[in-house]
Amino acid sequence: MNAKNIKFWSDVCQEMIKESQLAVTPLVGTAEAGEIIKMGADGTPTTYIDLVAENKVLEILEGIERPVILVSEEIGEVKIGDGPPEVMLMVDPLDGTSNAVKNIPAYGISVAVAPILSDHKGSLTIQDVQMGVVKNYAIDDFYHAIKGKGAFINNKKLVTSSKQDLSQASLGAYVYRMDMKKIEKLCKTVKRMRILGSVAIELCYVAEGIYDAFIDISDNLRLVDISAAKVILEESGAMVTDKFGRALQGKLNVLEKTSLIAACNSTIHKEIISTLGGVE
Repeated sequence: MNAKNIKFWSDVCQEMIKESQLAVTPLVGTAEAGEIIKMGADGTPTTYIDLVAENKVLEILEGIERPVILVSEEIGEVKIGDGPPEVMLMVDPLDGTSNAVKNIPAYGISVAVAPILSDHKGSLTIQDVQMGVVKNYAIDDFYHAIKGKGAFINNKKLVTSSKQDLSQASLGAYVYRMDMKKIEKLCKTVKRMRILGSVAIELCYVAEGIYDAFIDISDNLRLVDISAAKVILEESGAMVTDKFGRALQGKLNVLEKTSLIAACNSTIHKEIISTLGGVE
């Protein structure tokens, strides 16, 4: 993306974030927020607060008068505007829904921007994402990155942890429906484990140096949840792969899933892969 397009889509992301945060904040911690409205396009229940967040995203995009493809957990994939779409936006309008419903301060929005080039053939993949933004609504921390230009929190450059010893590491994980026997050895190896319930924010914690690593080896992690944070991680110097150490290559759609190991550096990443040896 050129400087003009970077500025435009950055401004769009900021507007979506501002308006969505204003819309969901009065609902945080209320019974109404957690009411199940329907099943989302990703196959999980859509709560009222999810719908409010996504509707605000749609409202903003319908008003920018530039064609886009929106991929979002609740609505699925939809084209907005006339003419060939300029970008695909991978949006999780409310990452950490359960936290928001219970007023646990780790919930927010995740937006990834992938340009659609005129000569592009085939489906976009996570490697095509050029911009990522994540905001933790609860504490107003704003993470953003543009490929090749660094990663930032509240306009301060992000730097990962320099930890070199896995036994001294703090590890985040998503363990829902995971066979705990597969990570038992890793849990016993690291210094501490954290389970926060907001994947996008927890991945940004790796970029920020709060976590030393984050893993999900269940092969059930949706790309819509991680596409923005992946750019932020890599631009901060972190290493991001699947559980076998391979680069993420999944297609940008609401159903694509992956495993993930994000680590502050190659040393910790290699130790995690080694400790998880034999994961299938």
